[in-house]
Amino acid sequence: MALERLDKILSGTGRWSRREVKDLVKAGRVTADGAVVARPEDKFDREAVELRVDGEAVDGERYCYLMLHKPGGVLSATEDPKQPTVLDLLPPHLRRVGLFPVGRLDKDTEGLLLLTNDGPLGHRLLAPKKHVDKVYFVRVEGRLDQEDRRAFRTGMVLGDGLRCLPAELEVLEPPDTGLVTLREGKYHQVKRMLASRGKPVTYLKRLSMGPLRLDPELAPGAWRPLTQGERQELERLR
Repeated sequence: MALERLDKILSGTGRWSRREVKDLVKAGRVTADGAVVARPEDKFDREAVELRVDGEAVDGERYCYLMLHKPGGVLSATEDPKQPTVLDLLPPHLRRVGLFPVGRLDKDTEGLLLLTNDGPLGHRLLAPKKHVDKVYFVRVEGRLDQEDRRAFRTGMVLGDGLRCLPAELEVLEPPDTGLVTLREGKYHQVKRMLASRGKPVTYLKRLSMGPLRLDPELAPGAWRPLTQGERQELERLR
């Protein structure tokens, strides 16, 4: 059982600075397991203690995991001086806890994006040797066909020499739409693969990443914490 200082736990939520935590404790506004906390340096097991500020429960967990339905026109970045980023879609306190997007989506691409401050998990999800499947809905100029499907399955070599791992392409109706499953994440890969087939992408949306599937209830720009079940599925990838 690892014990940590209360001011570290509460400031780690992004809602208060350590100075503000000190003032909250001094005013008797913080409780741990129902008892008023006496000092900000008192230590607790963040995974086991029930913390409350002004009677409101506070999630003191070390890491944060959010599912975001990324809209088009927003950068998959933590900051940019000129353009909005995915962190700008979050409330202020969540912008201060070190969240980053796991696996970037192009500016004009929509869909599932995981935001977390769990660096080791992010690394494992993106590690090439893990081959975490990513599924995209795609719309192209022209018509997708079985020749395209075979080309994806064989493993394509693009004009610039990039070798792509075998991938899946399911042709849908109408035939200018399909589902693409990748086991890697090269730069603009879906767009480049389909462009090499003479069928430029006009719309792209990520539907899933490993065990995570985009919640159909999330509108573009909306987000929610991962459920316990979703987090357990991600833990199995470690």
